[in-house]
Amino acid sequence: MKVTTKKWDASEYLDNPEMIREYLKAALEDGDTELLITALGNVAKAKGMSEIAQKTKLNRQSLYKSLSPKGSPKFETVLKVLQAFNLKLTIEPAGQ
Repeated sequence: MKVTTKKWDASEYLDNPEMIREYLKAALEDGDTELLITALGNVAKAKGMSEIAQKTKLNRQSLYKSLSPKGSPKFETVLKVLQAFNLKLTIEPAGQ
């Protein structure tokens, strides 16, 4: 019997605001910027990249590129994307 597999795609499971928030929170807490950018891209894909591009007033193709695993988005782009997800970045003491 032949077993077929496909690449796991996180965006297929990011279907509610709480799941999205916890996913991004875990990626941020990990401290790996590449992981966080990839997570932002996965959420944008789950919500619809065209919709996020429209909400952020950013070009869809450049958004794909910026939020790819090897992307390097400007901080302004990250903030706009988070706002499009109806989220905000907060600061709190480390270790809490």
